[in-house]
Amino acid sequence: MIHIVFNAIEVELIQKVIDLDESLSGEVLQIRDDFAVGPLQGLDTEEGWQARLEWWRNLSQGSPYSPGLVGSFDDRETVKEIKAKLEATADEEVWIWMGQNQHDVTGYFWLMPQLKDFQGRIMIIYLNNLPFINEKGQLFYPSWLHEIQPKEFLKAKKLSRPITLSEFEVDPDEWKKIADENAGVRILEGGKKIAGKPESFYDNEIIKNLTPEWQKAWRVLSNTLHRMKIKTGDIFIMWRMRHLISEGKIDVTGDVNKGWKDFDVRLSGAKQAETSLPEAATI
Repeated sequence: MIHIVFNAIEVELIQKVIDLDESLSGEVLQIRDDFAVGPLQGLDTEEGWQARLEWWRNLSQGSPYSPGLVGSFDDRETVKEIKAKLEATADEEVWIWMGQNQHDVTGYFWLMPQLKDFQGRIMIIYLNNLPFINEKGQLFYPSWLHEIQPKEFLKAKKLSRPITLSEFEVDPDEWKKIADENAGVRILEGGKKIAGKPESFYDNEIIKNLTPEWQKAWRVLSNTLHRMKIKTGDIFIMWRMRHLISEGKIDVTGDVNKGWKDFDVRLSGAKQAETSLPEAATI
C-alpha cells in the first residue's frame, strides 16, 4: 500500500495513523507542489515545467527557503516511483488522501491522469463535508487532513473507494480546462469544483492586516495566514505583499530585497484616507 498526501505535515500524520492500524501499513509519499497557484500550461513538457520552476524561483527570493527549496524536488520523479512500484507488484494499491481544500484537490487533478493505467488499484479518500471530533470532543468540519486527530482516521479509512473509470475519463478533462485557463489563483467552490481567480485574489487579506502603524512584514504575513479563511502558502502571500508595495498601496521601511525580517510595513497614506470614516456632522 502506498499512501499519497499533499502536505508535509500529513506525512507524519499518516505514519501515526499506520501506528494505530497495521492494516494500513505502507509507504507515505507527498506531492509537494502547490498547483492552486501559478502557471500550469504545458506541465507535460519540459519547457512548461521549467517555466513553473522559474516562477517559483522568482517568488521565493528573500524567503527563508531560498535558494534551496525550488528545484530540490521533482513531483514527476515521485510519480515515476509510484508507477514503478505498481508495475512491479500486481496487488499494490495507492491510497490518495485528500482534504476539502484547493491545494489537495488541484494536486489530485494533476496526479490522477498519470495513474489511469492502474484503474481499480488507485483508491481515493476524500474527506469532503464530513464531521469529525476534535481534541475538545467537539464536532467540526475539517478542511485539511492535519486538523483531524490520528485516531479519527480509523473511521475515515472506511471511506476508501476506487477512483472510477468514469472519473479517469472526466477528471483529466477538468485538469486540462484548469491548466488552459491558467488563472493566477485557484479556489475550491465545493466538491471538486475549482474556480480560477486573479493573482490579486488574496490582496485584500493582506490589506486587512495592515494598520497605520509600522509592523514587521513577517508579522503581517503571519497574521494574514492565520486569519484568512481560504488558505494559501506564505511564499505567495509575501510575493503579493511586495507587489502591493510596488503599487504604492503599502508603505515600507527597510530593504524588501533582503529577507522577510528586514523590512517593516504599514497601510499607505492613500489607503488610510480611503478606510478612515468622516467625523459625524453637527447640526
